Amino acid sequence: METLTRAHLAEAIYANVGLSRNESAALLETVLERMSAALESGNPVKISAFGTFIVRQKGKRVGRNPKTGIEVPILPRKVLAFRPSQVLKARINGEAPPAEDDAA
Repeated sequence: METLTRAHLAEAIYANVGLSRNESAALLETVLERMSAALESGNPVKISAFGTFIVRQKGKRVGRNPKTGIEVPILPRKVLAFRPSQVLKARINGEAPPAEDDAA
């Protein structure tokens, strides 16, 4: 199984959109930069039929060192979470995608 990289994505844009390789790479970087900036400012990034990236705030809590059993404070921090869409879940599982709901 091969990991999908920025280079692979830029090459796919080049092959499918018709931009030059440099323009394809620049387009990809712009999209990724916009996504990163939105997440940094606390805004979710929703990509239809793919999923939603959100930043969650985790509070301070007490953890435990599994080796020694000593309690250690874990400081508050932000974590990035991804919630896949129903369409993506269905594709991964080889199922038919769920019907679109017109009321939503």
